[in-house]
Amino acid sequence: MAKFTKDEFISGLKEMTILEVKELVDAMKEEFGVDPSAVAVAAPVAGATVEEGPSTANVVLTAAGANKIAVIKIVRDITGLGLKEAKDIADNGGVVKENASMDEANALKSQFEEAGATVELK
Repeated sequence: MAKFTKDEFISGLKEMTILEVKELVDAMKEEFGVDPSAVAVAAPVAGATVEEGPSTANVVLTAAGANKIAVIKIVRDITGLGLKEAKDIADNGGVVKENASMDEANALKSQFEEAGATVELK
C-alpha cells in the first residue's frame, strides 16, 4: 500500500466536501478507536501570543431554510436525537451543540450553511 505524504493528504482533504470529511473522521474513529478531532494540540511556544476571545461557542440553529430534510439529518448526526426531536429543532430553531470549540463550531456552522440553514454562534 502506498504511503501518502502529509502534503498529499492535506491536498486531498481540500478537495473533499464537509460530509466526506465527516465520513472520513467517522471511519478513522471506527478503524483506530480514536477520535481524530479530540487529539490534543500542543501548547503554544513560549513568547508566542495567544489569540484572545472565546474558546467555546454554542451553535444555534435559527432557520432550516429550504432543504429542511438535510438540516434534520445534520442535527441528528450532531446531537444523536431522534427524528421527532431533530425535526422540532429544525422547525423551531434552538441550540444544536453547547460549548463546542471554536474550530468545531465553525465547522458545524459551515456544514449547516452548506445545507441552506442559518446558524449563529453564541
